Amino acid sequence: MSHDTTTVNNETHEVVHGHDSDHHAPHRSGLARWIFTTNHKEIGTLYLVFSLIMFLVGGAMALVIRAELFVPGLQLVNPEFFNQMTTMHALVMIFGAVMPAFVGLANWMVPLMIGAPDMALPRMNNWSFWIMPFAFTLLLATLFMPSGAPASGWTLYPPLSLQGGNSLAFVIFAIHLMGISSIMGAINIIATILNMRAPGMTLLRMPLFVWTWLITAFLLIAVMPVLAGAVTMLLTDRFFGTSFFNAAGGGDPVLYQHIFWFFGHPEVYIMILPAFGIISEIIPTFSRKPLFGYVSMVYATASIAFLSFLVWAHHMFTVGMPLGAMLFFMYATMVIAVPTGVKVFNWIATMWRGSMSFETPMLFALGFVVLFTIGGFSGLMLAIVPADFQYHDSYFVVAHFHYVLVTGAIFAIMAGVYYWLPKWTGHMYSETLGKFHFWWSTFWVNVLFFPQHYLGLAGMPRRIPDYAVQFAEFNMISSVGGFMFGFGQLLFAYIVWKCARGGEKATAQVWEGARGLEWTVPSPAPLHTFDTPPLVDDTVEHTDKMYDDPDAVGAK
Repeated sequence: MSHDTTTVNNETHEVVHGHDSDHHAPHRSGLARWIFTTNHKEIGTLYLVFSLIMFLVGGAMALVIRAELFVPGLQLVNPEFFNQMTTMHALVMIFGAVMPAFVGLANWMVPLMIGAPDMALPRMNNWSFWIMPFAFTLLLATLFMPSGAPASGWTLYPPLSLQGGNSLAFVIFAIHLMGISSIMGAINIIATILNMRAPGMTLLRMPLFVWTWLITAFLLIAVMPVLAGAVTMLLTDRFFGTSFFNAAGGGDPVLYQHIFWFFGHPEVYIMILPAFGIISEIIPTFSRKPLFGYVSMVYATASIAFLSFLVWAHHMFTVGMPLGAMLFFMYATMVIAVPTGVKVFNWIATMWRGSMSFETPMLFALGFVVLFTIGGFSGLMLAIVPADFQYHDSYFVVAHFHYVLVTGAIFAIMAGVYYWLPKWTGHMYSETLGKFHFWWSTFWVNVLFFPQHYLGLAGMPRRIPDYAVQFAEFNMISSVGGFMFGFGQLLFAYIVWKCARGGEKATAQVWEGARGLEWTVPSPAPLHTFDTPPLVDDTVEHTDKMYDDPDAVGAK
């Protein structure tokens, strides 16, 4: 196999294959191995398994919501429990499924992509993972408390959140723990990328996935403390007699919205920027071409991250802001569409006249590009102030953010798992099952969320357990889509499990068009990679000159 992308020291592979890690702690076995591990691959695996479990838990909550809304009238659960489900579903999916999945992918892939032996801070890495199960145990335990789980939406808006029971304290403590975990993970990723790149791996030679994660990590460090501040003020309002958000004591509930969304909107980009990175790895591989406009992709990512701090109040157009503020936030929101459009254009330009093939990762990447763009366009509609007065708090908003988060973030995570799974396990998964999972998911996810645009435009409010009879048909279609999409994800869990158990052996360069350091090490990737740093030469740059040699493309 010829690898024109990298020049690796001859010693590297000898070190990789047969060495007892003499300078590492003796490797434990059984449960202790997973509890005490400081290895980035094992911690990455822990994050990914945890994320899959939370994805299925959050999905079950979503099915409770859709079952209740199948027909009008109060059917299965009481309204209070319904509100608890909408709140918990969002918290579990955002903080338990999407974010840990991306951190797991970063843990696994960033050291491999930059030629580092491990993460910069391995013990902190272990700690940042093991905080998560405790945080979510606290959060899910609120369901069994006398006052029940929080029922004020994932935003925890006062005064509603302050009127609930004592479970609010547990929720806030859980959010603090998740925040600590995220900040530690982010510090670790930044320290790794800035300090541990292989010789010759300059910043503008890094894979796009590494770039998107570097920028995301800075976003995390910037906004998680803001959320911590907001929920701590809620805590003192509820239990210590302060009046930050209590109008009777001179506070202002709208202040909470400002603080929350100053965290909340960058948070949306924390969940989508790593997805952009994954898609920017997959499309060039299966187009057998280098990524079009690599440098512009880096700048576009940085621009999106910067602009994400200037748009938070587009979630609050209906609170009575001054006209000048509304105009500012409207135009700032629209400006974000420009760097996002640059990305979509570059992906299409990468595929243009490429030698494309449609394996499962590529299908999910294409599904992402098309469906995420729909989510982007409905976001532009919501950015227009007079229109938003009609759409706000309707099901149109629910449709918009689910197109961005399900067919965006979650499809990208699945694309990434299918892309790197052979590298992790050393086995190929069933391509037939993978493709079936893609087509099943894509069909039903649109049956689930597309009708909700129409429901919103017709005036159906979000977060309600019951609705007027004129919305019945579209809700029924949406619920059927929800159940079919939900059960389809069990197939995904089965494919991953089966691949981990065994199957056809994967080569080092799993995919014909794959380029980069991670494809120069054997599959499965050995426990300790790159004990001798690989030397990265000019040919690893993400530009066209890498492919000047026609024999280099698709070389096996």
